[in-house]
Amino acid sequence: MRLNKKSSEQTLAPGQNRFGISRRGFLKGTTLAAGGIAATGMLGPNMIRKAEAQTQTVDLATEIKRTICTHCSVGCGIYAHVQQGVWTEQEAAFDHPINRGAHCAKGAAVRYHGHSTRRLKYPMKLEGGEWKRLSWEQAIDEIGDKMQSIRDESGPDSIFWLGSAKFNNEQAYLFRKMGSLWGTNNVEHQARICHSTTVAGVANTWGYGAMTNSYNDMQNSRSMLFIGSNAAEAHPVSMQHVLIAKERNRCKVIVADPRYTRTAAKANEYVRIRPGSDVAFIWGLLWHIFENRWEDQEYINQRVYGMDEIREEVRQFPPEVVQDITGVSGEQMYKVAKLLSDHRPGCIVWCMGGTQHTTGNNNTRAYCILELALGNIGKEGGGANIFRGHDNVQGATDFGVLSDSLPGYYGLAEGSWRHWAGVWGLDFEWIQNRFDQNEYRGGKPMHTNGITVSRWVDGVLEDKEKMAQNDNLRAMFYWGHAVNSQTRGPEMREAMKKLDMMVIVDPYPTVAAVMNDRTDGVYLLPACTQFETYGSVTASNRSIQWRSKVIEPHFESKPDHTIMYLLAKKLGYADELFKNIQINGDEPLIEDIVREYNSGMWTIGYTGQSPERLKYHQENWHAFDFVSLRAVGTDAHGDFYGLPWPCWGTAEMKHPGTHVLYNTSLAVKDGGLGFRANFGVERDGVTLLAEGSAPVGNEIGDGHPEFTADLLKQLGWWDDLTPEEQTAAEGRNWKTDLSGGIQRVAIAHGCAPFGNGKARTVVWTFPDAIPKHREPLYTTRRDLVEKYPTWDDFESLYRMPTLYKSIQARDTSAEYPIILTSGRLVEYEGGGDETRSNPWLAELQQEMFVEINPFNANTLRIADGDTVWVYGPEGGKVRVKAMVTNRVDRNVAFMPFHFGGEFQGEDLRSRYPAGSDPYVLGESVNTVTTYGYDPVTIMQETKCTVCRIEKA
Repeated sequence: MRLNKKSSEQTLAPGQNRFGISRRGFLKGTTLAAGGIAATGMLGPNMIRKAEAQTQTVDLATEIKRTICTHCSVGCGIYAHVQQGVWTEQEAAFDHPINRGAHCAKGAAVRYHGHSTRRLKYPMKLEGGEWKRLSWEQAIDEIGDKMQSIRDESGPDSIFWLGSAKFNNEQAYLFRKMGSLWGTNNVEHQARICHSTTVAGVANTWGYGAMTNSYNDMQNSRSMLFIGSNAAEAHPVSMQHVLIAKERNRCKVIVADPRYTRTAAKANEYVRIRPGSDVAFIWGLLWHIFENRWEDQEYINQRVYGMDEIREEVRQFPPEVVQDITGVSGEQMYKVAKLLSDHRPGCIVWCMGGTQHTTGNNNTRAYCILELALGNIGKEGGGANIFRGHDNVQGATDFGVLSDSLPGYYGLAEGSWRHWAGVWGLDFEWIQNRFDQNEYRGGKPMHTNGITVSRWVDGVLEDKEKMAQNDNLRAMFYWGHAVNSQTRGPEMREAMKKLDMMVIVDPYPTVAAVMNDRTDGVYLLPACTQFETYGSVTASNRSIQWRSKVIEPHFESKPDHTIMYLLAKKLGYADELFKNIQINGDEPLIEDIVREYNSGMWTIGYTGQSPERLKYHQENWHAFDFVSLRAVGTDAHGDFYGLPWPCWGTAEMKHPGTHVLYNTSLAVKDGGLGFRANFGVERDGVTLLAEGSAPVGNEIGDGHPEFTADLLKQLGWWDDLTPEEQTAAEGRNWKTDLSGGIQRVAIAHGCAPFGNGKARTVVWTFPDAIPKHREPLYTTRRDLVEKYPTWDDFESLYRMPTLYKSIQARDTSAEYPIILTSGRLVEYEGGGDETRSNPWLAELQQEMFVEINPFNANTLRIADGDTVWVYGPEGGKVRVKAMVTNRVDRNVAFMPFHFGGEFQGEDLRSRYPAGSDPYVLGESVNTVTTYGYDPVTIMQETKCTVCRIEKA
């Protein structure tokens, strides 16, 4: 029986604890006060006594709820103790298969988010420079009327639906569907500015754009290369798996980073690279690997297309060239290449340090190519382990909260829309007519990529005549988004002022509420935290975890999916949006949303995870092995924890999920796969299908294309379908057959529904078919620009002109001589609105700062702790504290990106609604970051710009 804490301490004397001794007395009786602990005498007579049960005087029943931490994508389990509706205690779940009782600072502090007094408490409106309280009815009516007015005047694309990686899966799916039925592809979330270059680069290498293995599987690794990842701060609990591998396998950990991080402190080898030189670094490693014939040639022959073309490119990067570009010596490059080659299987880990560049897709493809050359993909202990940021950024991406994709990465072609129209039970023509029917630059908005979150600022400010839609953006939803996580802060403020309306939907007001410099037209809608609702969330490793509701919604907050219902009802299409979904009061039923997406997301295998299966996994955390993630015993026996996608077929098929992608040592029915045959069957007379390699039990026994009704007929397997399945599958393929029959039959014959192809190292549809080193737009190495220039300017990318050479042509290196990069702190997450409003975390990190090398600090007469100005080349400036440290070299400065509430020296605290200002404010690094976007995904450049630092 759990004792009530208050009642168990009532009889203690002041200053005493349960052992009958005060803290002062305890210290006096030991050598702790003198800095040591005596081995004897610690447990004196007063501390050794018979244990006696105490009488519980107040009986408060405790419910224990199972939930998942909301602060990164590791997906740590939490036991939440609730008494009379109050969350009184939390425990890191000791039996959870991913974190096993571990927590970081953020995870240990999540209980406070549920009861925070800094929360937005009721709907509000900025009017005449003052915050005015509204009812929900008033707020929804005013917002809906303004939306309809803008639609009538400028079309549906003039409203931008900026969603969130903080949604659970069901809310993310509903949000994309809601934007689609409004009639726009201007729907986005944070993945655009964290891992869009990963998704594009990785998916175009071997088929799916996600983490191939898992945190747990890293325990099987014999080497790890971290590049652009500071896991010890960004994903702290993941480090337990890293350190287990070091201890058990003598795994060699290599960290390549411009900054000596906490992760680097745990490495066997730290490599300091110049920001923006990732491709040259990887090619430098491959130069030694190819030169010494350390590559896995058999693996390459069987499973990889185009490696000979990579060899030609790599020949241009011998040690002396690589040292000039990256700053890494030939000796160290050789050492790292040999470590990776001698210690296989090995994995590579990257995060935003690798993705947030103008060359982001080149970086991610280069990382993949290194792993393919070493034969590490599709093996336990190997893989591309891509650590995502927010708790559901993987899921929100999977569910299509992006302007270039529908749920399940179905794309925007007519066939994709018809597929989802069938799932939704709606007429395709009705959906089509919701969109602007005009053509812009050769395409209709329904079938062209929308504006990205990284460039919504330009969607407002760009010359309308240069845009591929009817009008500029006139209204914005910031639905769970931190604007201070985006670049070009001064231009963002100008864009905010120009908008007709801003709607912020969040548990906290966020920086958007105070940096906009407006006096009206801003609405605040209080959303619940994820602890006040329930549903599923997808961790980085593709495991889908069920969250239970811990507490009821606080204040006047509502769940995101309830707010969506209220808004859709006002806008007149709630019946279509919720056709298959039960509404209880104003709240859509989460389980019905799961069943709807189960019926449509065949592409990536979100079809086998029914609510019942997910809940059963949640209820039996203890049953899953800590390394393999396989269930041992119980009704889930043999399942991988969270049924990581692809979980093929229907729930009735009971596919176990896929722990390690592309692992041919398992049968497909047991989680095995080859590479996806997604790029055709041949190119220039060379096969793109696997040769002499297939998953165990594959009856074709070699490479083959994806499954269609016609292929089943050719193979003589058509009659394996039931008559009902034959009717549904006729003319369809494995992605569009809503019966699941094609997938069922393919798997019964040992085949992956998506075929068995080769990974490709050459992506002929990208601006750089082979990844190339290109100098950053703002570079301090002007001598390298001529040899490694950026691209020409593009006339239209994602509906707008995008600049490259015209930016790079400006030489700023004399006035701004230091490279500026940014990254995470362990104490805060994302834009920091939530975590800086948590007193337990705010106490740990109270100042925004810039790390500056002692050489630069001494030259500039800056002492540690001084206040300094950091200036950027596009006019932004921030006032911060100086941290003088050798973590960065003299060419680099570093700032974290979690701060906001100050703007170019101005304190904005007074602009928050009363009582909602975070405990800690600070300048945003993104006030000084600059223009720059990846040409494939429009990923923003945050890791490599330039700055000047002066004492304030």
